[in-house]
Amino acid sequence: MVRHFSGDTCDEVWRAAAVPLAAGMDAAHTGSRQGDTLEYLHCIFEVRDPRQRWVLSRTPALNPAFAIAEVIWILLGSRSSKLINYWNRRLPQFAGRGEKYHGAYGYRLRARFGFDQIDRACDALSANRDSRQVVLQIWNAEDDLPNADGTPRDADIPCNLVSMLKIRDAHLYWTQVLRSNDLFLGVPHNFVQFTTLQEVVSGCLGVGLGPYVHISDSLHLYAKDSAAFGVSSPALRVPNTDNLAVPRHELATILGAVGELMLELSGDGLPSSAIMRVATDRALPEAWRNLVCVLAADAARRRRWFDEMAAAVAGCTNPVLQTAWAAWQKRVG
Repeated sequence: MVRHFSGDTCDEVWRAAAVPLAAGMDAAHTGSRQGDTLEYLHCIFEVRDPRQRWVLSRTPALNPAFAIAEVIWILLGSRSSKLINYWNRRLPQFAGRGEKYHGAYGYRLRARFGFDQIDRACDALSANRDSRQVVLQIWNAEDDLPNADGTPRDADIPCNLVSMLKIRDAHLYWTQVLRSNDLFLGVPHNFVQFTTLQEVVSGCLGVGLGPYVHISDSLHLYAKDSAAFGVSSPALRVPNTDNLAVPRHELATILGAVGELMLELSGDGLPSSAIMRVATDRALPEAWRNLVCVLAADAARRRRWFDEMAAAVAGCTNPVLQTAWAAWQKRVG
């Protein structure tokens, strides 16, 4: 049975799946190395406006700073565990302990196979807008196929397999295929990750943003998490007013600057005075600066600099990021 969830926003399609799966409606009970799950096989999410990528309905609220840090980490092509672990101290429990993450999506996309797949995709689609051959590879049999005894090759095996890109009607269509997808822990972050990549690549190509299609071969909820997570009521409808699409010749400079700021915010010895300097860096376009404001707010929160935290959030002009931050702050205090 194929399940199809369609809507204008990521929050809308996520709710459509989360309500019945969390209730166990027509769900299969399956086992896994992480414990028993409720599972739907063969699920398709179709989002008509991928810019509305934030899932605000998940309870407890997700940390928007971690979601932002993760997508910047991917765009930079990094696999450094130190850089991303600062923003989520629990990550090693799921992805393993080491200096580098085995399945880091950005490294797989930008370096693992000997060339930058995103750059090649932009070249190919710029030269031939009718191409049906642009597929970005993440999962790799040599690295990721289980051992002969069925045990995993590593703690960090990519759930995302491939991205398929097409230009139709001067818009970039993006299809993301996943072998395994945790409804509460994974899906909201995957939406942020790959709709942001879609938006960034659309800017490089100078085309509009088409629909985002997300195919989960196993959409599941761990039984041990069923009491901890839920779906808020009613749904919050807060628009994302930012546009991260920039011309291709500007992207590397912007990413380099954001990466340096992210590294500075997560580093030792950061003075409190740096928070607002970082958050108000006028060299960045407003949409990208808003992402940094949220990173700066979380960096201040972790150091218990609450005045600086509030000032950084006040510098963010995007209502959906402000709403996501407010929900996160309420969760953690």
